[in-house]
Amino acid sequence: MSSVVLIDYGSGNLPSAAKALAVAAGDPARVIVSDDPAVVARADRIVLPGVGAFAACMGALRERDGLVEAMNEAVRSRGAPFLGICVGMQLLATRGLEFAVTQGLDWIGGEVRLLTPSDDSFKIPHMGWNALSGSAHPLLAGLPDQPHMYFTHSYAFYPEDPSTVVASTDHGGTFAAVVARSNVAGVQFHPEKSQANGLKLLTNFLEWKP
Repeated sequence: MSSVVLIDYGSGNLPSAAKALAVAAGDPARVIVSDDPAVVARADRIVLPGVGAFAACMGALRERDGLVEAMNEAVRSRGAPFLGICVGMQLLATRGLEFAVTQGLDWIGGEVRLLTPSDDSFKIPHMGWNALSGSAHPLLAGLPDQPHMYFTHSYAFYPEDPSTVVASTDHGGTFAAVVARSNVAGVQFHPEKSQANGLKLLTNFLEWKP
């Protein structure tokens, strides 16, 4: 039985994310909430949540001795499937520009910038349900056309390589809603708050064989 480690680094709605993953997995025992580098390093799959500012979340990861190194060992060296959620997705970037320039994990090249809608009618933060437009990817398998997901954020990830953008969303301008490269993926929305569509995406992640 494969397990999924939900990284606890003091950021993210852990109870909701853990509950949603347990429902998607069909077995709560498969979901391990941990910040132990040894547990993360041998994880079958990893989910990194995130709520708040880029710099604070990246700092919290780095403050836990050995955690980033364990993530690199599991994901970059062993090829364990990885899913970043909200700021957890943004941390995949090379850098974040929230308040100051902060270096990210640099697993998918690009930067995180403030959303700048073309019209004042589009409010920031971007909060609520919005549709995805994208291409075929295993994470989106079985979802309806232009599925709606729940967003809450003011910054977005702008990858250097357009091919890493699996799905986008429009909020006075398009931005990446789902990114993926090899065994690494991220979603800007909160699948744990996105009802049936979010649970389906999490199920797809747990079955994903990149």
